[in-house]
Amino acid sequence: MKIKFGSKKKKNEKNGELRTETISDKSRFAIVESYKAARSNIMFSLSADDDKMFAVTSYSKGEGKSTVSSNLAISFSKMEKRVLLVDCDLRRPNIHNIFKVENSIGLSNIIGKMCEFEDVVHRNVIPNLDLLPSGTIPPNPSELLCSARFVSLIRELYESYDYIIFDTPPIGVVADALLLKDLIAGFVVVLRERSTTHGDLQNMLDSIKLADTKILGFIKVGCETSKKRSRRGYYYYQYY
Repeated sequence: MKIKFGSKKKKNEKNGELRTETISDKSRFAIVESYKAARSNIMFSLSADDDKMFAVTSYSKGEGKSTVSSNLAISFSKMEKRVLLVDCDLRRPNIHNIFKVENSIGLSNIIGKMCEFEDVVHRNVIPNLDLLPSGTIPPNPSELLCSARFVSLIRELYESYDYIIFDTPPIGVVADALLLKDLIAGFVVVLRERSTTHGDLQNMLDSIKLADTKILGFIKVGCETSKKRSRRGYYYYQYY
């Protein structure tokens, strides 16, 4: 099985074109094991709160949160647990691009009472993993995410899945992610090597503290290995 990930792109230095990287069952051991470690630590954090829902965010765009959300969802589904990945980025959605599925209707359309969950959910994009795309980009994403219909939908879905993972907009760009604070156990924060600054991190910590929610852990991406090894990034999980 091979899944193409379109959210992690780099410019080809020769012609300036964007190059899409992919992930497969043959992914490097360090990446696979890092996600397993992240999964285990997140599970312990969730069990402490007797919860099964969490959100993935970052400080700014382009730091890899959608790729991390997708890989975590895949990792959880490998345990033969029913997993739902929800694209809550109603401004710049990307999960549908990663999994190559249709996004003409989705979460925003459900909240807008234009369709039902069963009309838009993509079942078993890989075994045990369902995907709810963002849908039509609305003019009022913040209002939709704090609406009673959204809360009601998530509470209904809570009974149908072992884990629900939300891919949310960057906290440093808009406050949409923090609107989920009362529904989730906490946030997994994505940091990118040589992109996320100490100032970014402090601002994000302050925002999350003011929202009276918590961080379940950090996932640092794009880390460089030894020069003697491949320069391709790997993923690292740290408990907070």
